Amino acid sequence: MKIAIIGSGNVGGALAQQWIKAGHTVLVGARFPLSDKNTALASIIGEDRFTDVASAVAQCDAVLIASPPTAILDIIESMGDVSGKALIDATNAVRQKPEPYQTVYHALVDKTGANVVKCFNTTGFENMLNPDYGHVRLDMFMAGDSDTAKDLAEQLAKDAGFENCYDFGGADRVELLEQFAMAWINLAIFQKMGRNVGFKLVRR
Repeated sequence: MKIAIIGSGNVGGALAQQWIKAGHTVLVGARFPLSDKNTALASIIGEDRFTDVASAVAQCDAVLIASPPTAILDIIESMGDVSGKALIDATNAVRQKPEPYQTVYHALVDKTGANVVKCFNTTGFENMLNPDYGHVRLDMFMAGDSDTAKDLAEQLAKDAGFENCYDFGGADRVELLEQFAMAWINLAIFQKMGRNVGFKLVRR
């Protein structure tokens, strides 16, 4: 699969590495492809994987958005035509909302003709680099109205090493999923449990 990643920070960089290991073609779309910010990731995955946003999106069928939420309207304009593509919103807008929208997911649904899903927002990048805790592999979670995008997100979550990708529900559960992300942030940061903690759904 060809995947464009918009946002070369910790989350985008971690998933890029995991998906490349899984055999996917990954392109990182950036306003300044070989800026100082991107040097560290480029040294790991190769400078040839970096290009501008429009070029990355045009060459791929799936697009991961892992940028600051407030940048989404500019990103949508930069991406060009994404109708029919699968867009994965990996952001959290609990602290910074992309006005006038509640979340990046809602902006993408309103402004594009794409299949959109919220996923890869509920844990830290360390767990995306390695969700295997030896005795158990962590789970991932998703929400949204597009079954097509959900099927793709589930496969990519498993390709990144997560055991399962559970469905939180439709678009009306997107904000709940962002609150779920805040539960991880609370435990890891504010309760000082450390970033090497994660979520696993168990059944009796």
